[in-house]
Amino acid sequence: MNPIPLLYIKPGCPWCSEAQTFFGLHGIQVDVKDVISNQGARKRMFKISSQSLTPTFEYKDFVVADFSINEFIDALEQRPDIKSELGLG
Repeated sequence: MNPIPLLYIKPGCPWCSEAQTFFGLHGIQVDVKDVISNQGARKRMFKISSQSLTPTFEYKDFVVADFSINEFIDALEQRPDIKSELGLG
């Protein structure tokens, strides 16, 4: 069984809202982590991405930081294994 992807967000972030909508439309369950109210999530996001911008997506060893939907899709094209596991390919 695969882990549930993590989506690090900040409330009010329009790109975060777009990401949540994208994942919902594609039936991808994500565990949403608010990095403003959750210090542990904020620290983890910085550890895996070396930055503090959102949205940031984490699934296994696949991390996409500070992305638009098009940037996320471009990153997935480089990882057909992850794309398939997420049900997008």
